[in-house]
Amino acid sequence: MTDRPKIKAMVVVEGEADTKRLRQAVDCDTIETRGSALGEEVILRIQKAAAKRGAIVLTDPDFNGNRLRRLITEAVPAVAQATISQDQGRAQKDNPHKSLGVEHAPLDVLATCLVEADQQVGQFRSASDIDRNFLVDLGLVGGPTAKEKRILLGQSLQIGYANGKQLYHRLLAYGIMQEQVVAALKGNINGKVN
Repeated sequence: MTDRPKIKAMVVVEGEADTKRLRQAVDCDTIETRGSALGEEVILRIQKAAAKRGAIVLTDPDFNGNRLRRLITEAVPAVAQATISQDQGRAQKDNPHKSLGVEHAPLDVLATCLVEADQQVGQFRSASDIDRNFLVDLGLVGGPTAKEKRILLGQSLQIGYANGKQLYHRLLAYGIMQEQVVAALKGNINGKVN
């Protein structure tokens, strides 16, 4: 697909293979749960995404995927739902174990279900004004204490730890503004790192 639809909401998937497959079908940002254990940090990231720009849940059409979808929906009722059928999620070749998953779904099916779910979510609420120079100037990238600052910033903003490149993309994805980063570094980090 050359003209992939842009999905404004964050898409919650189970793992990296799902993210890779979705990005072949649509232009989107994802939150990976990394399996069926739903940690508090992931829930906080989904809540923040739902409040900031919307969130869509797309899990595998199997028992664990449905269980995970239920847990996410209970924790964050505002999430939109995107689904694929078991037939759509079944690998077409080399599938002796009859595995099901988002990573096996046809690209057009993924694009259709995500575009429909994204329309339920509404419009992107804010666009970030952050650029890479801003992160360098604040010592979040390339400085001797950059990693420690990113850890504390991720906790403060409830977006989780990220390396420099991931932090940049995550701040943009959540629509976080420069003033929020500065406030988090000044107020919530309380001078632990200069």
